[in-house]
Amino acid sequence: MASAPSDRLPSKKGWRNILNLVFSVRNLLTIVITPIILLPILLLVEGNEAKCAYCIIVMAVYWITEALPIAVTSLLPIILFPMVGLLSAKDVSNKYLNDTAMLFVGGLIVAAAIEYWNIHKRLALRVLMLVGSEPRWLMFGMMLPTWFLSMWISNTATTAMMIPIANAVLVQLKETKDIENSDAAEDVELTEQNGVTIIRDEKTNTSRKIRENEIENPEYLRMCKALSLGIAYAANCGGVASLTGTNPNVIMKGVADKVFQSRNATSPVTFASWIQFCLPISALIVAFIWLWLQFIFLRCRRSTNSPEQAQRVKAVIRREYKNLGPVSFAQGAVIVHFVILAVLWITRDLGGAGGWGRIFPPKTVTDSTPSILVSISLFLFPAVLPWKFSDRYHGKSVPALLPWKAAEKMVPWGVVLLLGGGFALAHGSQVSGLSDWLGCELRVFKDFEPWVMNLVLCYIVAAATEVTSNTAICSLMMPIMSELAMTLGVNPLYFMFPTAIATSFAFMLPVATPPNAVIFSYGYVKVADMAMAGFIINIVAVLVLVLATETWGDAIFGFHTLPAAFKALNVTASNSTLKC
Repeated sequence: MASAPSDRLPSKKGWRNILNLVFSVRNLLTIVITPIILLPILLLVEGNEAKCAYCIIVMAVYWITEALPIAVTSLLPIILFPMVGLLSAKDVSNKYLNDTAMLFVGGLIVAAAIEYWNIHKRLALRVLMLVGSEPRWLMFGMMLPTWFLSMWISNTATTAMMIPIANAVLVQLKETKDIENSDAAEDVELTEQNGVTIIRDEKTNTSRKIRENEIENPEYLRMCKALSLGIAYAANCGGVASLTGTNPNVIMKGVADKVFQSRNATSPVTFASWIQFCLPISALIVAFIWLWLQFIFLRCRRSTNSPEQAQRVKAVIRREYKNLGPVSFAQGAVIVHFVILAVLWITRDLGGAGGWGRIFPPKTVTDSTPSILVSISLFLFPAVLPWKFSDRYHGKSVPALLPWKAAEKMVPWGVVLLLGGGFALAHGSQVSGLSDWLGCELRVFKDFEPWVMNLVLCYIVAAATEVTSNTAICSLMMPIMSELAMTLGVNPLYFMFPTAIATSFAFMLPVATPPNAVIFSYGYVKVADMAMAGFIINIVAVLVLVLATETWGDAIFGFHTLPAAFKALNVTASNSTLKC
């Protein structure tokens, strides 16, 4: 007898297996289906703008879903642009390594040398030895070196280095607190029944169930959350302060250089001007974060730590610092290289005050020049004192400050591809006219005050970067922002600068940035804790950013004034039917 149709349907277990199979191949399905679903953009809409939009949307889906590794997705313009007939592979490939990319490569190599010789850990421990053991100052001592180091080395590496130090300090605080509370705990008995913990007070002869983690001292748990979040947030903010601190900064500079060069003008974005504008922004936000975390976690109370706790915390920090040994010749040499590079970056172009870059012909020396010079020196400079060559090596080659094998392993080379993909997208957007078209479409907002539009854009970008790569968001937004600014008759940097920085304001979710994910993995912080603390920080950070743009940013870059090279273009374009 034939079975009923319902009998041929998969069982509940069968449906579960099918769903598991689909989930296991979801990345492959995303890669295959996305270009097919988006084909109507190519088939139904004519013009190069549609071709570029198709490529960008495909890449945006891959970036957001991470169906391909982010760096691999960044290589797709070399395939997609020629396939849709927009640009040749040769033209696209030329955009992957430029002056801005070489600036970043040099910074990454110097950062690798700092990590290789553990200089970042030495600096962090030294600061902690100075600040004392009171919780608020411990948090300050954790945040300050994290913030400073994140200006120069990877935010992820800085966080991963600081969290174990914080954990060691917290363990000592807990152990001492447990010893102090042992007398008070004598009248309390803890038992476990069927997986549920029961607390029984022998004085009152009462019992009750307790939730997970209730056994922990609430004050200790709040301190764990405050220190963990302080480290992650300081790392996120530190990347904003310097030009090479994080990927969006470099992407913004690369696009700005291209926009100004296309008008035969020089971009005012240099390492020195970036520090002038962004260092105060970063410092103000970090100071607010320190105060805010005290308010919501430490409850603004004075320390209740005993002298024994303070001594044990100091002992842990001193022991960790002592384990590093004395400063070696190689560590001193790397520090000198780092200082020289920072000085060369800052003093190359001091605006009206001159700078060493003016010794050379105009437009021949950029920030990438000292970056690569110092990087090469790290591979040449010996790691031991000259008079110890014969004692140790007896004819063998003397090791350099940074071995090439270490650089291969420690430098995130995929980031270079990621930057190149952003530059390729920006070039395609400009050549195709897509960024012009979007800039014209956004003129519907021209009746808004520019600062209001800037505020709205920054909040949109900050929200978007909570769930996707800040590098991807920046790559997509920069060409659009430059055209929007020129359409509205303001400096191209007016919208580019704030939106690029806003991509680093990701404080609410563990997936938003690697530092957030690192501290979340230690288990002290829950998603609710991060969302509660990060929401207010996001709001305040964008307000500080827009305030800076309207005040000292305008004084440095002239945000509200369209440069002369762009005025002539706008006059020509306004008389043409091709513009908006």
